[in-house]
Amino acid sequence: MSLANLLADPAAVVTVSQLNRSTRALLEQTFPLLWVRGEISNLRRYDSGHWYFVLKDAEAQVRCVMFRHRNAYLDWQPKDGALVEVRALVTLYEARGDYQLNVETMRRAGQGALYEAFERLKARLEREGLFDAARKRPLPAFARRVGIVTSPAAAALRDVLTTLKRRMPSLPVVLYPTPVQGEGAAEKIAAALAAAGARAECDVLILCRGGGSIEDLWSFTEEVVARAVAASPLPVVVGVGHETDFTIADFVADRRAPTPTAAAEMVSPDRRELAARLAAERERLGRSWLRALEARMQRRDFLSRRLVHPGRRVELQRRRLDEIARRLRGAEARNLRVRGQRVQNAAARLTAARPAVGRLEERAGALGRRLARGIAARLTKARDDTSRLARHLEHLDPQRVLERGYAIARRVDGAVVRESRQLAVNEELHLAFAAGWAR
Repeated sequence: MSLANLLADPAAVVTVSQLNRSTRALLEQTFPLLWVRGEISNLRRYDSGHWYFVLKDAEAQVRCVMFRHRNAYLDWQPKDGALVEVRALVTLYEARGDYQLNVETMRRAGQGALYEAFERLKARLEREGLFDAARKRPLPAFARRVGIVTSPAAAALRDVLTTLKRRMPSLPVVLYPTPVQGEGAAEKIAAALAAAGARAECDVLILCRGGGSIEDLWSFTEEVVARAVAASPLPVVVGVGHETDFTIADFVADRRAPTPTAAAEMVSPDRRELAARLAAERERLGRSWLRALEARMQRRDFLSRRLVHPGRRVELQRRRLDEIARRLRGAEARNLRVRGQRVQNAAARLTAARPAVGRLEERAGALGRRLARGIAARLTKARDDTSRLARHLEHLDPQRVLERGYAIARRVDGAVVRESRQLAVNEELHLAFAAGWAR
C-alpha cells in the first residue's frame, strides 16, 4: 500500500514493514543530502569494514552508519569525542525501525573545507619533497641586512622591528610591503618574495603576520606562496600567527618560528650576549697574552743567567781544562799503580809456580824423547812395508814387461789393440817399447 493510499483511508490497517518502508521513503524524499555537525560517540568498527556511531550535540543524538566503500576514502581516522561534519542521507533502517543517517563523507568540524584543502595540499607538497630537511638552508650567524615581507600596517611588523632594535640596533632592515590577508594576497606575497630574491640585498628574509583564524591566515597556505618560499634564493624564516597556528609556508620555510617576535630573534644576534662573549674573549685573550709575556720574561731571566762575558767564559774554560788535566794525571798515576800491582802479583804467582814449571819441563823432555823414538820406529816400519810392497808390485809394472821384449800396440787414437781383428789393412799403429816408441 502506498503512502498516498494510507493518507486517503484513515481506517486502513498496515503492517510494520509497510509502515517502516513508507517512512523511509518519506524521509529520503523529503531531506536531500545535507551536512550535519556533531560529536562522535560510541564509534564501532566491524570486521566488514562498516562504521557505526552516534552523532550528538548538547540536546539530541542520531544514529549513523558509514559503509566501507565510503569510509575507505578518508585519509584520517575519527574517534570518540571528535567534532565532525558529515554529509549524509536521512533514512530509516526498516528491520529495527531506527531513524539514522547514511554518511557519505566526513570532515573535521570547525575548519571544514579549508582544513581539508590544507591537508590535501600539505600531503601533495610533502610527496614532492618541499618539506625535506635536506633542502633547508642554515641561517646566517651574522646577517648584514634583514628583509621583512609583510604588511606595513601589520602589528607583527612592529613586534619584529622592536625585537630587532632591542637585540641589534645597527642591523639594517628592508621592508618588502605586501597585503597579508584578503583577495589576491597570496599572489602579492609570492611577488614580494620573488622581488626580495631578485634584488639580493638581504642575507635572510622574515615572512610574518599576526594571529587569526584559519581564514585570516589562509594566504600563507596557498600553493603559490609555498612555492615562492621554496624557490627563494635567500633563507626564509616564517613567523605567522601564534605558536599553535600552522600554515603550509611553515613547513616549506628554512626555519619556522612560533611567533613573529621569535622569527626576529632567530635572524638577529643578541648584542648583550655578543658583548658578554666579546668581554669574555677579551679577558681570555688578555690572560693568554699575560701568560705569554710572563713566559718570555722568565725565559729572558734564564738566558741572562746563561749569558757570560767572553773573558769569564775563557777563564771558566781554562779552569775546566786544568781540572781535566789534573784528573788525567791522577788517572794515569792510578793506572800505573794498578798495572804495577798486577805485575807484582803475576811475578809472585810465577815465582810460586817455578818448581811446578821445572817438573813440567822434565816431563815434557821425557815425553819428547818418547815421541822421537816412537816416530823413528814408525818411520822404519813404514819404510820396510813400502819396500816389501814395492817388491811385490815390480813384477806387475808394464815397464818391466816391456824390458823382457814385449811391446804395446795402440791405434792412432790411443786405444790399445788387444786382438788382430781390431786392425784394418794399412792401418797405422803406435808401438811402445821399453825404451822409445815407433809408428
